[in-house]
Amino acid sequence: MPPRKATIHHPHDKLVKSTFSDPENARAFLHAHLPSKLARRMDWNSLTLLSGSFIDPEFAATSSDLLFTVKIDGQPAFLYILFEHQNQEDPLIGLRLLTYMVRIWNDHLRNNPGATKLAPILPLVLAQDNKPWKSSTRFADLIDIPEGAGEDIKKHIPDFEFQLVELYHMPFNKILGTPMGILTLRALKAEKLQALLDDAVWDESLLIQLPSASFEMLMRYILDRDLDKPAFRRRLKTLHNPKLSKNAMSLAEQFRQEGREETRSLAEQFRQEGRQEGLIFSQQQAILEALEIRFQRVPEGLREEIESITDSKKLTHLHRAAITCVDIESFAAEL
Repeated sequence: MPPRKATIHHPHDKLVKSTFSDPENARAFLHAHLPSKLARRMDWNSLTLLSGSFIDPEFAATSSDLLFTVKIDGQPAFLYILFEHQNQEDPLIGLRLLTYMVRIWNDHLRNNPGATKLAPILPLVLAQDNKPWKSSTRFADLIDIPEGAGEDIKKHIPDFEFQLVELYHMPFNKILGTPMGILTLRALKAEKLQALLDDAVWDESLLIQLPSASFEMLMRYILDRDLDKPAFRRRLKTLHNPKLSKNAMSLAEQFRQEGREETRSLAEQFRQEGRQEGLIFSQQQAILEALEIRFQRVPEGLREEIESITDSKKLTHLHRAAITCVDIESFAAEL
């Protein structure tokens, strides 16, 4: 199965993919969370992002993923990051990872038809939950092996271990990486704690280092989390750095303008839909009235079918048929 097209599913997805698709942010994140002995063997200059997503559609709303290639001791390997945004852990995440890893290998073989070896895949899971995970990070622990037959069975089942990064266990001031990487992870952690307006996310020493586009993306993520809008605007006004304050106020005005435009657009949409619904209802009633005048009654089933039609052109045709048909049966034949 080829990798699925990468899409932006939700605010979490947009924030993590935009942040960690940047090689500098990804390098700092991976270097901080992979085993140090392994990280030292990697040629971080060779780190390359690959396109596509390997996530099952049913998990697209609560998961994001990124796949990189990197050289370890001069040989190619894959680094696969799975970002988990759901409110509770998935005890079968090892099976999901195995499924995604097989898809990565199959895709690699399609692109390298002569290959007789598979490049290693190092899977890493970032958990956003506000409570610790209890699941094992070893795939083999998912297998219910009969007591006493462990050694005989284990050699026949796949096994791997994934690196688990839990934001729950990381104090805000211990999150490492680039300024945007740190603030992204802080925002993900704060969102689960309903603390997106706290100082940890609004650290001016980090915010001032962000490019304008990154600062705007972070602000939009915060605003999209169903916050109290006046409280968000008050928080913007607390920024002390003149450059940050100017950018924040400019964004606040932009957000307000977008909000007004969205409101006007929705209002116009509702008006248009209302007019259309009114037209459809009038056409349906005109047909029923014509039939009642000509044939005294309209069978209930026929009435319901007419009232279910919302195509204006079809209703215009049926209105003519109601006026010209010789009997109710010939009208019904026009439906």
